[in-house]
Amino acid sequence: MLFGDEHVRRYEETDGEVGHDWENGAPILILTTTGRKTGKERKFALIYQEHDGAYVIVASKGGADEHPGWYHNLVANPDVKVQVKADKFTAKARIAGEREKAVLWPKMAAVWPSYDDYQKKTDRNIPVVVLERVA
Repeated sequence: MLFGDEHVRRYEETDGEVGHDWENGAPILILTTTGRKTGKERKFALIYQEHDGAYVIVASKGGADEHPGWYHNLVANPDVKVQVKADKFTAKARIAGEREKAVLWPKMAAVWPSYDDYQKKTDRNIPVVVLERVA
């Protein structure tokens, strides 16, 4: 099972041949953000779903009481890079509003049922992020 930096490395080396289809068949993309403190690129392997031509991810951090670092990075700078298999592109990240989240959350939980458990573990409203292709 691939995790963290090793997951990102293998995914990038193989254009997603290794690492796109993850645990229980959950699809993975690579998100590259700009560190809000360092200004350096940071890469993360994240579960996603497509929706209306965009890609949807969840800032769950396993139900922790604080948002993941990548979420803080994209709030500070929503211009991100995305890789889905061999397709590499720039995108603009935005946080789904409550109505949109009501549609997207069940779609994400269908591919990763633990999201529902994560939300029960925390008082934090776990954000759903939409990545819209720019180029």
